[in-house]
Amino acid sequence: MKYKEIIDSREQEFGEIHERLHSEYAKLRSGRASTTLVDGITVDYYGTPTPLAQAANITVPEARQIVIQAWDKSMLEPIEAAIKKADLGIMPSNEGEILRITLPPMTEENRKDLVKVLNQRTEEARIAVRAIREEIWKEIQKEESCGEMSEDDKFAGKDALQKVVDAHNAQIEESRKKKEQEIMTV
Repeated sequence: MKYKEIIDSREQEFGEIHERLHSEYAKLRSGRASTTLVDGITVDYYGTPTPLAQAANITVPEARQIVIQAWDKSMLEPIEAAIKKADLGIMPSNEGEILRITLPPMTEENRKDLVKVLNQRTEEARIAVRAIREEIWKEIQKEESCGEMSEDDKFAGKDALQKVVDAHNAQIEESRKKKEQEIMTV
């Protein structure tokens, strides 16, 4: 069946959507501190934009605290500036040898706002899945119009494609529910 080959050839793209979504979810702050909050930050390391994790040791000694210890102490101020510039709603305190980020307790309003952001990220993933579905469907239709596939196979392909899309949307929804529960748990 030609349609199965077409669908299978694009399966990796669906996986990439899930990976991006989980990375976006990791950046959303729940009640606990996590090094993923500062993962996306780049710091000017002697003129070269460098991921923060490559310029410093990042640890979570307590549930609401992140400690950043630069490999080179002269980099503390540029790291501090990069964190402030990232606009994460967190402020580091420079203690001379380390930067300490203490996360304030989450309020109910903060949690509801985070759920809204969570839902936006989830919808973006669903839109990406639909875009891939449309591209695959166009490929299937093209194969049928060129005589490479029968009309019955085209509609069987449409059904098979919808099952794949439904499965990926179910995974996305399950991930969203877990993250929402994590955010809303006090």
